[in-house]
Amino acid sequence: MEIKVNFLDKLRLEAKFDDFTVVADQPIRYKGDGSAPGPFDYFLASSALCAAYFVKLYCNTRNIPTENIRLSQNNIVDPENRYQQIFKIQVELPADISDKDRQGILRSIERCTVKKVVQAGPEFVIEEVDNLDADAQALLTLNPSQDASTYIAGKDLPLEQTIANMSAVLAGLGMKIEIASWRNIVPNVWSLHIRDAHSPMCFTNGKGSTKESALASALGEFIERLNCNHFYGGAYWGEEIANAPFVHYPNERWFKPGRKDALPVEILDDYCREIYDPDGELRGSHLVDTNSGNAERGICSLPFTRHSDGAVVYFPSNLIENLYVSNGMSAGNTLAEAQVQCLSEIFERAVKREILEGEMALPDVPQDVLAKYPGILAGIQGLEEQGFPVLVKDASLGGVYPVMCVTLMNPRTGGVFASFGAHPSLEVALERSLTELLQGRSFEGLNDLPRPTFASNAVTEPNNFVEHFIDSSGVVSWRFFSAKSDYQFVEWDFSGQGENSNAQEAATLLGILEGMGKEVYTAVYDQLGATACRILVPGYSEVYPVEDLVWDNTNKSLLFRADILNLHRLDDAALADLLERLENNELDDYGDIATLIGIEFDENTVWGQLTVLELRLLIQLALKQYEDAQELVEAFLQYNDNTLERGLFYQALNAVLEIVLDDDMALADYEHNFRRMFGNERMDAVLGSVDGTVRFYGLTPTSMQLEGLDRHQRLLDSYKKLHAARASRAAAG
Repeated sequence: MEIKVNFLDKLRLEAKFDDFTVVADQPIRYKGDGSAPGPFDYFLASSALCAAYFVKLYCNTRNIPTENIRLSQNNIVDPENRYQQIFKIQVELPADISDKDRQGILRSIERCTVKKVVQAGPEFVIEEVDNLDADAQALLTLNPSQDASTYIAGKDLPLEQTIANMSAVLAGLGMKIEIASWRNIVPNVWSLHIRDAHSPMCFTNGKGSTKESALASALGEFIERLNCNHFYGGAYWGEEIANAPFVHYPNERWFKPGRKDALPVEILDDYCREIYDPDGELRGSHLVDTNSGNAERGICSLPFTRHSDGAVVYFPSNLIENLYVSNGMSAGNTLAEAQVQCLSEIFERAVKREILEGEMALPDVPQDVLAKYPGILAGIQGLEEQGFPVLVKDASLGGVYPVMCVTLMNPRTGGVFASFGAHPSLEVALERSLTELLQGRSFEGLNDLPRPTFASNAVTEPNNFVEHFIDSSGVVSWRFFSAKSDYQFVEWDFSGQGENSNAQEAATLLGILEGMGKEVYTAVYDQLGATACRILVPGYSEVYPVEDLVWDNTNKSLLFRADILNLHRLDDAALADLLERLENNELDDYGDIATLIGIEFDENTVWGQLTVLELRLLIQLALKQYEDAQELVEAFLQYNDNTLERGLFYQALNAVLEIVLDDDMALADYEHNFRRMFGNERMDAVLGSVDGTVRFYGLTPTSMQLEGLDRHQRLLDSYKKLHAARASRAAAG
């Protein structure tokens, strides 16, 4: 994690990281003002807080109340050497906690990350750089030997060279990539989380059977998401980018809608139009680019090559963002390698959907087949030894598709997790199923899995597939666990041979889709110095329903974005108009405003936690629509999960509105005790919100220029690096 420090007045310091700011000072005896803890005090507190976190985690997973558990830490300093210290952590537990859980709580503290890092002894590297922001040296801690050559199935270059090449590409773009965490909780299953130190919203997770393969996986995913602009999907890119010669890619084209908002004839082809617009309801305005919001410019469209005949077909960027999310995109050492990964993912998601929504029962993989892969078997046995039964299934549907499934059951909670993996090699598909299962997860994380159900509607409803797509945490049918399978086990193999194995495998996978009557469209992206591609299979690889283009399009943000960002500048008429749009566009009251308008607010601010309901409420207050406002205040207090501070503000507001709306009560009779209960500062905000002297309490003013939105600006900084690289490459020809 990158922590940037600013020097404040006197001895005060300010550390900034993610969306947080921490201020440190020194005691008066050390010439400070004593206005904040010192740096070493924060260090001491971190280990106590970390210990308490693991206690809380242990108790939460076992429904043990923590109200009467107390924890303290003291540091005992050696009089001969003040750097030699003993940290004594003591825990006071209630009498009704069992001996087993007492020991479990103590063992949980042993897992404290701060404690383990201190005991291992971190290494400090101190160096001077010309410019902190310009220093693009990767922060990767894993530096494989350049002399080693570790080949794995599916990669056209050794892992060591793959990692070196991808790290160089990211450094060349000016991105500091840091490893936020590693996990290896069972044998031969590694995962890690990497992110851009400057823009931590840009992150990926990697998985593999070794550290090196997991790192290569994470870096590859990071590069694929840069190339396909996935990190920035749904976000507003600002007026500068919106009016630049290109917004997404130099080869994009913009087409104007026809008469009566008809779809431009230049976009899509007849095959796609039948899929995306079966009822003739799709209009040009539905396809305006969300990122630029530049409706006057037309419909931003990206070129894809149709596999059947090599023709170029233009797909609106809005359509891709709405329906496909990250499905079907990959980076690779070669184009063929990337294509195999893309197509494998497409089959994995589509076959998973067919199995789960069809409530199919899959055949078990025989033990003699599993025995051929001892590394995978060791990982499965590691889970079994921790008390998690594991089912290994053939998901190829009779040898038709290159898909496997590993399903974990949690007897402690009754939850299950069906993890799928795909690749032309059965071994690789099986390994991916297992590593996907534990990607970024601890054993405690396996306690949050949903329970199976016989209710078919819960399994087949569209959002369940979305949950499975995001992190495989959707609901699974009990019918999936039947011993009577719908297919026979097949020990399939779609893998290629020799130096051109990836090209052979890509041809094989494309052949399966061709046999299904599917058209395939491919875009290749290599402007950033690495090869990546995106593959669309209309009518097969969509994540969201096609109807979303008409009924739940992300570009509905264009109805609200400018007015919400200019909220403090709107007069009453404009506010009333905004309120009407918020009420009449079938929005989720508890949906967040950040997602609605595509702005990365600091989630620790009121803007970052603002919902549609709360915004409507604040507008009604500004318009003095007290009865409507009170109704929403009550809904906020009943259902909204917000901060304690925000809850107290609305509790006080609710009481004041009760009085204001009751002709028999006078606010002056209650104000004194309201102030004693809620404090003067909060009551001033409440009374000001009612009489109009305070508008939109807690929301700092902003505008379409995005001033003060540091988190969003960091995201834009990241995208502008890609935009500049693409512009430079295009200019060079």
